[in-house]
Amino acid sequence: MENNSKSAEDLRTIRKIMEESTRFLSLSGLSGIFAGAIAITGALIAWFFILKNGTVNIDKQVINLSEQEIISIKWKMIAVALSVLILSILFSLYFSVRKAKREGKELWSHSSKRLLVNLMIPLITGAVFTVVLLIHNHTELIVPELLIFYGLALVNAGKFTYGEIFYLGILEIITGLTSSFFPGQGLIFWIIGFGILHIIYGLAMYRKYEA
Repeated sequence: MENNSKSAEDLRTIRKIMEESTRFLSLSGLSGIFAGAIAITGALIAWFFILKNGTVNIDKQVINLSEQEIISIKWKMIAVALSVLILSILFSLYFSVRKAKREGKELWSHSSKRLLVNLMIPLITGAVFTVVLLIHNHTELIVPELLIFYGLALVNAGKFTYGEIFYLGILEIITGLTSSFFPGQGLIFWIIGFGILHIIYGLAMYRKYEA
């Protein structure tokens, strides 16, 4: 019995070592929680301080405005979106570094490089497509497109980190596709996809792997 128990323990150890060598496991659930909170904050800023009267329908908001006012609103929205992105990345890096140090792991490893490459290909493609939509004035499709490409990035990267990332990506894609049927309601789906889903995912990951 003692030999069987030792063999089982050895197998678990070997499996853990193999998993850590092929998958990036320093992602922190706190990153998801903070990213979600930042995304919701950004949406509320746009909702109440950029779009007048607190409307969520961007198309109705800009219909009676001059071209200069519309351009001003677009640039403000872009600035908010970029701020959300930068802050989310910084918090994600901070919590990942902290978790890696606490667990004695190397943050910049072969698995993290593969994760980054697979994550960035859909994200960069989505960023370029966002510029195309802006040039052709299809702003109502920007939030659906961002959600879809972000979801594809997570699905693509899910092979190199926690499996929950894959399922979060699927939910982001579904949210983006649903959003495309409701033009002008992008802020609502931004809050759902980048805000609420991130917070739920972050809480689940934190309770499962860090609490």
